[in-house]
Amino acid sequence: MIRNIFRLSILAILVSCGGDDGPPPAPVGAQLVFPEENSECTTGTSVNETLSQVTFRWLASNNTESYTLSVVNLDTNVPQTISTAATSASLSIAKGTPFSWSVTSRSTRSDQVAVSETWLFYNAGSETTYPPFPAQLVSPVSGSTVQKDLANEVVLEWQGADVDNDIASFEVFFSTDNPPESFVGTTNAPRMEFPVSVESATVYYWKVITTDEEGNTSDSGVFEFKVY
Repeated sequence: MIRNIFRLSILAILVSCGGDDGPPPAPVGAQLVFPEENSECTTGTSVNETLSQVTFRWLASNNTESYTLSVVNLDTNVPQTISTAATSASLSIAKGTPFSWSVTSRSTRSDQVAVSETWLFYNAGSETTYPPFPAQLVSPVSGSTVQKDLANEVVLEWQGADVDNDIASFEVFFSTDNPPESFVGTTNAPRMEFPVSVESATVYYWKVITTDEEGNTSDSGVFEFKVY
């Protein structure tokens, strides 16, 4: 009897020592530092007439072993990526061009990743003023299926920004054709949503043209969605 109790005690100790501590902690999203959001980056080192090298910086994030920097040319939607264990990385990017950038935090101890905010900036060129950043279409998400409201409408939402802070208006194009050529309305700078009439079981395409006070424009690119 005593021997059995002793064996059970040893087994309990082994089980308690080898207990499940839960999954390893997931990485935390990094806080971006530079280039600053909605800014003009003037600190790049010129590589040639069309390119300059820009050093991107962010703060270290918890539970992270490596970072993947993603920089997207907003004129072409072509991304550049680089992985590093440091909290900075340099890339050669086009001058006088709008970009977005973000950082993904990773760890070999976790299957999860964490993505930072996405910031926009212009890489300095010979320009003294810049067109607005292309509007970032938010809702409906491209490729999604959405429910119309009681008025048979869906609200289009986007985000707009400009280095010179002189956005004058947003023009909304919306139709069942791709690309959408039907102009459906204009909003002023503070308003970044627009209701449109829709029908069920139909695919729609939309884009936003941003215009600043000097007449410079930018094109958001086309999003699509389907209505139930």
